[in-house]
Amino acid sequence: MAQQTLSQPDEVSIKGASVRRGDKVFFNLARSAGIFMLLLTGSIGLFLLWKAIPSLQSNTGNFFTTQTWFPDSTPPLFGIAALAFGTLMTSVIAMVIAVPVAIGIALFIAFYANRRIASSLGFVVDLLAAVPSIIFGLWGLSVLMPNMQGFVEWLSTYFGWIPIFANPEEVYTKSILIAGVVLAIMILPTISAVTREVFLQVPRGHMEASLALGATRWEMIRMVVFPFGKPGMISASMLGLGRALGETIAVALILSAVFEINWQITEPGGNTFAANIALKWNEAGTNGLSALIASGLVLFIITLLVNMVARWIISRRKDYSGAN
Repeated sequence: MAQQTLSQPDEVSIKGASVRRGDKVFFNLARSAGIFMLLLTGSIGLFLLWKAIPSLQSNTGNFFTTQTWFPDSTPPLFGIAALAFGTLMTSVIAMVIAVPVAIGIALFIAFYANRRIASSLGFVVDLLAAVPSIIFGLWGLSVLMPNMQGFVEWLSTYFGWIPIFANPEEVYTKSILIAGVVLAIMILPTISAVTREVFLQVPRGHMEASLALGATRWEMIRMVVFPFGKPGMISASMLGLGRALGETIAVALILSAVFEINWQITEPGGNTFAANIALKWNEAGTNGLSALIASGLVLFIITLLVNMVARWIISRRKDYSGAN
């Protein structure tokens, strides 16, 4: 009996597995793209370091502890202490406000709202993530800041015994607290959108089994959804933190650009890496530009570390990352 021979497409081997030639082409293209991104990131870091060296060599102060910024003076004197403090404080305030609200919005869309409301609300959240920074900054300057003065005054009056809320000057504008609130509103859509997608990936069988055993909806979320989505929630928060650390225009419009460490977050003052670069770039001299690039290098390293931590958290969960 004659056997019919079927022609098979050319196959190649990738990591010991036999795959089609087209899959190998796609695999090589994807790997090349990944390698290119690594090389590009490394090149950016080397470029920043090369441009930052002249100002670091000429600086007469401690780059990490000095609270003044006079890189073009004779002799140059500057440091990033105030910039690092302002960046950290505004980002922490933003995360404290945005993360719980974003997770609550994601839970409502994924598990509580009906399909029509969930679809519309999800669209609005995704749309807010695309709003330009300058719009948030102008809104914060012209709308949020005047309307927050009463709340900030109330906070300083009744909770002024806590050092960070004290405000002896009784001036309640252009503070780190208001800048943190603006950043929270900016990063909230990003965290909520990513977290919502993570919640929708929870195995439906696990949720139905939990409900079948008598768990309430909240108990199902607490015992099934949160354990599965924890890496995704943390990585979404890290993504929002990365945007808060690098935000420029909105923070520059809100803060009053003071180079000092002030723990009283309701008082005017404060500055960040990105805002300082945006405000000082056009007026800086040769050494000033190098100093700004040096501060940008620090921000680049911080942002890179944040993303590395997020990736490490994801890789710990094989069922989430897709590892075998």
